[in-house]
Amino acid sequence: MSTGATGHAEPDRGDQGGVRTALAGLTTRGRSFFAAGIAAAICAYVLGQSDLLRVGLLLAVLPLICATVLYRTRYRVAGSRRLSPARVPAGSEARVHLRMDNVSRLPTGLLMLQDRVPYVLGPRPRFVLDRVEPGGRREVSYRVRSDLRGRYPLGPLQLRLTDPFGMCELTRSFSTYDNLTVIPRVEPLPPVRLTGEAKGYGDGRLRSLALAGDDDIIPRGYRYGDDLRRVHWRSTARYGELMVRREEQPQRSRCTVLLDTRGLAFQGAGPESAFEWAVSGTASTLVHMLERGFSVRLLTDTGNSVPSEGADGFAGASQESADAAGLMMDTLAVIDHSDGTGLSRAYDVLRGGNEGLLVAFFGDLDEEQAAVAAKMRQRSGGAVAFLLDSETWVREPSDAPGPLDRSGERLRMLREAGWTALSVPRGASLNELWRQADRDRTGVGAAGGGEGSA
Repeated sequence: MSTGATGHAEPDRGDQGGVRTALAGLTTRGRSFFAAGIAAAICAYVLGQSDLLRVGLLLAVLPLICATVLYRTRYRVAGSRRLSPARVPAGSEARVHLRMDNVSRLPTGLLMLQDRVPYVLGPRPRFVLDRVEPGGRREVSYRVRSDLRGRYPLGPLQLRLTDPFGMCELTRSFSTYDNLTVIPRVEPLPPVRLTGEAKGYGDGRLRSLALAGDDDIIPRGYRYGDDLRRVHWRSTARYGELMVRREEQPQRSRCTVLLDTRGLAFQGAGPESAFEWAVSGTASTLVHMLERGFSVRLLTDTGNSVPSEGADGFAGASQESADAAGLMMDTLAVIDHSDGTGLSRAYDVLRGGNEGLLVAFFGDLDEEQAAVAAKMRQRSGGAVAFLLDSETWVREPSDAPGPLDRSGERLRMLREAGWTALSVPRGASLNELWRQADRDRTGVGAAGGGEGSA
């Protein structure tokens, strides 16, 4: 994926403000020449040396001439930026391609190109471009990398023009900028048999359409490649365009991935914190379930669901799934702690219908919120919970454990309600926990009433 932005840089000419801008662009060399020329002219006047006066005038006038010529030059330069890719996982590199086009009839002088980037992406890139001929172009590129997810602006581009003698520099800025989205790290997960929904396109218990039966009687427009034997002639005559019988598509099994974002449920910050592990685990689960053919949605403790449109808020067809996956990853790239204190809003969303498979990433749970989480299991075909005790994530390994370990009690409450619940220790691998959930599914299978591939 790539994005591009194009802009033009052209100087203003002919006003007093422009003259001041040109004089302000004098470099250290230009100001030194000007000062030396004035000093030489004063000395020549005092000493009555005409030759020294000519030298002083030459030194003083040269930077002024360079500034005037550089400022009055009728140049037009177009710049563009392309990101490859525009969405990159944390810890991976993206390449930014810059292109400069001289769209004027005059060649440019020496150009210095600079792009503004946030400090977390690396140092500010600078490039020196040689003379660009009329209609010519120059292309350069640089790499950016961030260990922190987020959406970072790139730009605007700045173009610095210099004269051949280095007496004056003028800076012009483009107006356009791009955004680089750094999404959470995604860990590949193994295909296992989890309690709940059947495989994405298989014999799931919870689906609205049968896999066998007559074709959907509602026709659709003809698409290139459709079998002409499926043309619905009555509808074709009615609508005045070629219509075909729509084959029935199996309803994909559903999966809801719940992310607890409550600020009071997590301690610590940074790439290695418990909250960042939960965000990365959520992203890995979403991608894995989409690859397995499930209709997936992202749900937070605030009750917000992504995608918010479509069939009951779930990703639909394959193209819609790709768009929804991008939207969910963009949401996770910028998600932050919420001000909420409970999970009741998420529970209200879940109790509105049968959600199929439910995968949840919880932070610290008190007794009340553990009871709310336990009730979520009633509206799902299967439920897997990853419980992060954030206190153990901020405690050093050499520190003594706390006087009261509540995570074991919360796990017991969730398991008694039918969850496949696992505790997430510091630095755990989601891949291994996913396999462990498969091994622990037996106790939950009787309550869930079915198995599925995930």
